Amino acid sequence: MRNKAAVRHLVDLLMTVVLILLMAYFLTEQEIHEWLGAGMLVLFIVHHLLNYRWIKALERGKYTPYRVVQTALVLLVFLCMLGSMLSGIWMSRYVFDFLPTQGQMGLARTAHLLCAYWSFLLLSAHLGLHWGIVLGAARKAAGGKPPVPARTAVLRALACGISAYGVYAFFKHHIADYLFLRSRFVFFDYEQPPALYILDLLAMMGLWMALSYFLGRALQRHTGQTAMQKEANS
Repeated sequence: MRNKAAVRHLVDLLMTVVLILLMAYFLTEQEIHEWLGAGMLVLFIVHHLLNYRWIKALERGKYTPYRVVQTALVLLVFLCMLGSMLSGIWMSRYVFDFLPTQGQMGLARTAHLLCAYWSFLLLSAHLGLHWGIVLGAARKAAGGKPPVPARTAVLRALACGISAYGVYAFFKHHIADYLFLRSRFVFFDYEQPPALYILDLLAMMGLWMALSYFLGRALQRHTGQTAMQKEANS
């Protein structure tokens, strides 16, 4: 079980790294971008195979508000990733050029743009919803010591700083225009240092991770309080 969990975490980490590289499309060649996309496709399949039990259990158990949000988020991520991959395969000029895909390139490009940016946002939120597991593992690796208030305050301040910069980067790069197709072409500032663009992407990812993490905690706390109230009234 430990080995399987380690593999699962490794796959998730690789998907995160590849996602950032895919979003930094302007910093790579077309062929490299396609190979990264093909790698993401493989990781995407492996990820779902490793989480088969969770998928199989969807029909069982009670759906708390947290579980509803979690399941809806997974479904949306799946649909956006699928749309991004299928449209990418359709437009492929290198990796999948052997496939007989012709015509409708404009539609495929628009679908790829839309699905790619929503995948970035939703996958970031998906990571944030499970960030508690990462924090728990880190606490366990540190010997299971209780949280130090000063350290917790510093980490929260850091999260707020990253999120604030993420908001700035979100508007700086006009991400909402791509999410809602107000623009069908991505504009990139080639004078911006590549490292700064990567940091902008990481900050935006941190923003959505933080929002979903605290939303998840609020939903779990609400579910716990509701259960306690029901028990007290019974």
